[in-house]
Amino acid sequence: MIKQRTFAGLDVHARSVTGHAMDEQTGEVWRRRLSADPAEVCRWLQSLPQPLTAAYEAGPTGYGLARFLRDHAIGCVVAAPSKLQRPPGNRIKTDARDAEHLWRLLRLGDIVEVTVPDPEQEEARDLVRAREAARTDLMRARHRVSKLLLRQGIVYPGGKSWTGVHERWLRRQHFEAASRQLAYQEYLAAVLLTTDRRNRLDKAIEAMAADSGYTPLVRRLCCLRGISTLTGFALAVEIADWHLFTGASIGPFLGLVPSEDSSGESRHQGSITKSGNRYARRLLVEAAWHHRKSYSTPSMIMRNRWELAPVPARVRGHQGNRRLHQRWRYFQARNKDNNTAAVAVARELAGWAWSLAIMAD
Repeated sequence: MIKQRTFAGLDVHARSVTGHAMDEQTGEVWRRRLSADPAEVCRWLQSLPQPLTAAYEAGPTGYGLARFLRDHAIGCVVAAPSKLQRPPGNRIKTDARDAEHLWRLLRLGDIVEVTVPDPEQEEARDLVRAREAARTDLMRARHRVSKLLLRQGIVYPGGKSWTGVHERWLRRQHFEAASRQLAYQEYLAAVLLTTDRRNRLDKAIEAMAADSGYTPLVRRLCCLRGISTLTGFALAVEIADWHLFTGASIGPFLGLVPSEDSSGESRHQGSITKSGNRYARRLLVEAAWHHRKSYSTPSMIMRNRWELAPVPARVRGHQGNRRLHQRWRYFQARNKDNNTAAVAVARELAGWAWSLAIMAD
């Protein structure tokens, strides 16, 4: 194992990088304010005594700097911001102090490192997050339309909303007031445009899921109820390296375990921690609701998905579907709140998804 001689902390922003480094042998300290150009940061780090390891916080600037430094044989750690230990009494925060704080934690080995995705993973992650943004925008646009109608006492008399029949009904609505009619038309146009945007993203995700490095993983995940191609692909790219976890650790990573405040003989558990990736957590909770329905034999949709997966994945998926429905029945027998039960089932669903993800192709 190579012992590091120099440790460097970097406070990275869009237009500047503040560095703080120290030589472990001589105690010499360097402080430098640099531009955001990775080449300039790399030249400064290369000028310091080697071997060297640098660290910066994960943030909106992405992973380009980490990849550039690693490509030039410079060790770089990307720290998880939520895991950085900060002294509670320190009320002065500057770029220089942040860089020094990172250097100290790196030197002590107290930094929790995040996995740096490769360019393909980041490209796929951008795609699924664009789809999530479209879903959120569509929900808000639909609420604006329905609430404007509700304020005027207009309620859709049909059955399920946001179908083709419902859309034709919306187009027939008309208001005598010109200003209100204009507002309604703008709201409805936003719904139609956002729906088209979401559909285009769905097609792009389905195409990538069917022909990419994620295809075998997605097909295995789809052996579980509630996990369609879109959900399976999103889980695959958001969690990325499933081998970093175990069946017991995947739930806490996604924030699906209860918070706890215990001292002495008292033990109190609260709501879930909601740490980690909230998008993946929401997908699992939504998928957990599908296991509420009875399960004896797989549906035709499930059988079609199973046709694309290997036999061991089908067997494992069938076992998981049976077990997760039994958990729903157990919570219902104890009169548990449905939302609480869904989160508990989602936590176990995460473990079943992990077992399928690490399965050999």
